[in-house]
Amino acid sequence: MLAVLDVVMMALQLLVWVLIAQAVLSWLIAFGIVNTRNQFVSTIYSITHQISDPLTKPIRRFIPSMGGLDLSFIVLIFAIYFLQSFIVRYLYPAFSSAGI
Repeated sequence: MLAVLDVVMMALQLLVWVLIAQAVLSWLIAFGIVNTRNQFVSTIYSITHQISDPLTKPIRRFIPSMGGLDLSFIVLIFAIYFLQSFIVRYLYPAFSSAGI
């Protein structure tokens, strides 16, 4: 069971990195630093958008717009860190002491 928790922790950390990449890439596109006509940039943006958008869209309904600043990424990253902390503090000790 600890191996499953390790895989979940790695997946959550990978998701955090995808969210950060999506936020930075959207800023670079918005400021005109990178161009979406570039096939590589377009592919990376599409992949990160498809991963992050279903997770951030429900959060955007509850958080008001802050002048073009999307806070849903920050809220989601905090929620992921909270979940990781919960796993480390409560689930790891429970499963390691149970011998599972």
